[in-house]
Amino acid sequence: MKLAIAGASGRMGRMLIESALAQPDAFELVVALDHSTSQSIGQDAGAFLGARTGVMITDDLQALASADCLIDFTRPEGTLEHLKVCVEHGVKVIIGTTGFDDAGKQAIQKAGESVAIVFAPNMSVGVNATLKLLEVAAKILASGYDVEVFEAHHKHKVDAPSGTALKMGEVIANAWDKPLDELATWTRHGHTGAREDGSIGFSVVRGGDIVGDHTVYFCGVGERIEITHRSTSRATYAQGSLRAARFLEDKPKGVYDMQAVLGL
Repeated sequence: MKLAIAGASGRMGRMLIESALAQPDAFELVVALDHSTSQSIGQDAGAFLGARTGVMITDDLQALASADCLIDFTRPEGTLEHLKVCVEHGVKVIIGTTGFDDAGKQAIQKAGESVAIVFAPNMSVGVNATLKLLEVAAKILASGYDVEVFEAHHKHKVDAPSGTALKMGEVIANAWDKPLDELATWTRHGHTGAREDGSIGFSVVRGGDIVGDHTVYFCGVGERIEITHRSTSRATYAQGSLRAARFLEDKPKGVYDMQAVLGL
């Protein structure tokens, strides 16, 4: 599969490049994209590894025409621009970008009518196994337990709560047959009053170089259940993305999530 990788000089972009280059029998890096102001434009995509790939980092989106699949972990506005070009050229897309508004999500669904897309807030296999565990726990603990979602990420993350935390809340709300927006408590400050039964609280930490920590608490009387996932490396997101790319090889169109990729 011929791969294009967006955000090629970023932390996640570099991890994706490294992971793809480590699987030469399955993937060929053909495009490395970055924004026009990046100092990496014109450099070899493998330079940070001391490797020569022959693929130069570019801001020319039309280069996507030579790829089978784009992997994109950038910003919503950038991802949507890339998506337009992918639809134009029939390129499959893996979207790990978070922070989309409703219009952005609708644009992704619309693009799925033309090309195959995996769109997930977290590409980690472990996180998606955790989501399945949360679904089971939420059904068992639907009464008599207060739910809180905690997440922590590095200081450079620009959206909050994280897409993964939101997905965790959505999984629990869906298990209770209710929309998350009706249940979510996003902030607490001052005299908040007693906690409302059936609500889902969210707490956020931003600091240092935390890759990603998520814990969901089911707090009952006399006991507490905690379901936790901690990421110590972006490699898990890269490996999940490559697994998603292989999943799309025989898919002509449609929007899929990682639960579909993993057969969950």
